[in-house]
Amino acid sequence: MTDEQTERYYRQILLKEIGAEGQRRLMAARVLVVGAGGLGSPAALYLAAAGVGRLGIVDFDEVDRTNLQRQILHSTKDIGRKKVESAAERIAAMNPNVVVDAIHSVVHSGNVQELIRPWDFIIDGTDNAAAKYLINDACVIEGKPYSHAGVLQFQGQTTTYVPGRSPCLRCIFPYSHERGEPSCDTAGVIGGVCGVIGTLQAMEAIKYIVGAGRLLTGRLLFYDALEVRFHEVRLPPPDGSCPVCGKSPSITRPIDLETCSRRLQFRQTL
Repeated sequence: MTDEQTERYYRQILLKEIGAEGQRRLMAARVLVVGAGGLGSPAALYLAAAGVGRLGIVDFDEVDRTNLQRQILHSTKDIGRKKVESAAERIAAMNPNVVVDAIHSVVHSGNVQELIRPWDFIIDGTDNAAAKYLINDACVIEGKPYSHAGVLQFQGQTTTYVPGRSPCLRCIFPYSHERGEPSCDTAGVIGGVCGVIGTLQAMEAIKYIVGAGRLLTGRLLFYDALEVRFHEVRLPPPDGSCPVCGKSPSITRPIDLETCSRRLQFRQTL
């Protein structure tokens, strides 16, 4: 590490769980953030601040005025720009040590495996169920750890998938063609919830990289901002009949699912 880097990261190098060796791991790590929106914004900013060496930012959209209430990677002057461009500029201004791959692309079955393959950890910051299942399936097939999250109104949820150690998204939420459940576009979302959940996603990536603490594997964490309450549900082991991570998977390559606004709602009485 250079003197500048040692000074920049000094407060976290002091932590015995990280230290100089953990910081070197962070600086050598590659994390892909899929979605430069409400979840991807805080996740990317805190990963960059922590010194993750290479960040990939994937998004197909442009900055809209309605994004600014929660998507803190972007500012008013960025309206109309590609999100990946304004995201890369903001990250470079925060930490020029971080290499940013700005990938302006729709994620689909034909490119998702190629997109995630070079990265050590994946952050799912997408906002629809079809994209989340696609990322899950690709991560299972490629053997990549990733953080799942979702937000709506004043609530959020997150869990971490690590191959061989935890159930995947399809184990927790079997896919359904159900439509019509609310989305952020129709039901709204408060930006602070995105900040809380996206920050948790960044911490999961950091802990995975440095090998510290306990990951959210096998656990689903809920956050209710109105009640200021976290609630954890312990998940069952991976489902042996799961179509993607089970013993005899029927999904051996990513497939594009029907785009829908269905909310991934855990259907257990809490």
